[in-house]
Amino acid sequence: MAGPARRCCLGWDFSTQQVKVVAVDENLNVFYEDSVHFDRDLPEFGTQGGVHIHKDGLTVTSPVLMWVQALDIILEKMKALGFDFSQILALSGAGQACFSISDSPVWMDSSTTAQCRQLEAAMGGAQALSCLTGSRAYERFTGNQIAKIFQQNPEAYSLTERISLVSSFAASLFLGSYSPIDYSDGSGMNLLQIRDKVWSQACLGACAPQLEEKLGLPVPSSSVAGTISSYYVQRYGFHPGCKVVAFTGDNPASLAGMRLEEGDIVVSLGTSDTLFLWLQEPMPSLEGHIFCNPVDPQHYMALLCFKNGSLMRERIRDESASCSWSEFSKALQATEMGNGGNLGFYFDVMEITPEIVGRHRFNAENCEVSAFPRDVEIRALIEGQFMAKRIHAEGLGYRVMPKTKILATGGASHNRDILQVLADVFGAPVYVTDTANSACVGSAYRAFHGLAAGAEVPFADVVKLAPQPRLAATPTPGATQVYEALLPQYAKLEQRIVSQTRGAPE
Repeated sequence: MAGPARRCCLGWDFSTQQVKVVAVDENLNVFYEDSVHFDRDLPEFGTQGGVHIHKDGLTVTSPVLMWVQALDIILEKMKALGFDFSQILALSGAGQACFSISDSPVWMDSSTTAQCRQLEAAMGGAQALSCLTGSRAYERFTGNQIAKIFQQNPEAYSLTERISLVSSFAASLFLGSYSPIDYSDGSGMNLLQIRDKVWSQACLGACAPQLEEKLGLPVPSSSVAGTISSYYVQRYGFHPGCKVVAFTGDNPASLAGMRLEEGDIVVSLGTSDTLFLWLQEPMPSLEGHIFCNPVDPQHYMALLCFKNGSLMRERIRDESASCSWSEFSKALQATEMGNGGNLGFYFDVMEITPEIVGRHRFNAENCEVSAFPRDVEIRALIEGQFMAKRIHAEGLGYRVMPKTKILATGGASHNRDILQVLADVFGAPVYVTDTANSACVGSAYRAFHGLAAGAEVPFADVVKLAPQPRLAATPTPGATQVYEALLPQYAKLEQRIVSQTRGAPE
């Protein structure tokens, strides 16, 4: 490790199951990485999957001291390996979505349903809250967690001097003083007005008294929060001028790590499918989340989650392609774009975008049918999944642009035929990229951005030396015409199913 000195930035990720670090040099090469896994490396805290699940099955917390100890372990290991801390120009990081008390609620916590309904009622309904803060009330969002603590333990609340997110808490460890909350992570709290980038007085008042002074003022995501605490200078040899750039959330940091630009979209094809969108003009709704963009203060990012992801694809593969991905691919190759007008909806578990369950198949005349031929079934599944993603992305204000890139990640991104359908449905090229450490690497990139004067310098200029994603698929000629005709049809049928599910008239 004690080779030639390399000036660098560190990127940290305080996630659900581990704390991770990467060192990225000035040519944007990752040359060091390490992690501490909570369950394995810190068994004394008794976590499972990095958390404690309480008896009610709804409350999920994580011990804050465990995060601090993990940080110590990583730094001591770096020191033992001869890492030259004096060459670190700046550092930044990411935290999972939750906030800090001695045993902190984490993003999996769903014990605040009552507080969510109270906040929405106080703000004039779920849509009004979403228009203001970017999301309807969610159980894991900090404002509702704070309201629960104030209602159940007002004495502990009144004695609290500062409330931090995991991201700002982690930054505070490096500063030796309270770090502010950044706009991007702050917009996942149901408290920040995403357009004005100030705390909403109405939301604060609906959650708890004297909340603004406990939160402090939010800051731009690329701002320098200060220089590193003298503790790290003396103990590890950090340069006293090492800058701490505001930490942010794990999803915004991933957007930075994948180097999204205006009009780009990330499609993560995992157990759940997730979309990250770069938005210029957001349209908040009752589904998905809109955040302040972590690398461009004038723009926004959105997040949409679809529960029926890889498990649904695997089930149809097993049923219609003899458990074989190569047979699955052959079916996509053998069927035409648009599937002869046959459209399918496949939700074996209750979907969240939209709220539908069950399998629904429609022929070219829009009549519901009980089954499709095997090849048609496979294409209906994949086309349907990607049409739903485009429709719901556009519902939040997303528009495909001439320069749009789609970045595909996750297990299904290794299947070129699935990616071809993705390129065709969106009418944009699909690239694949290694995102194993995207939040960590994105944090290091953001540290370089903060050094370069943040919002004054385009993020794309700071990261232009970073490894480029690989082109995997381009739209088939004629695809745009096929799907522009089918997309409104799919949206109409989806609404029909939603109406039937809710028992409302069509």
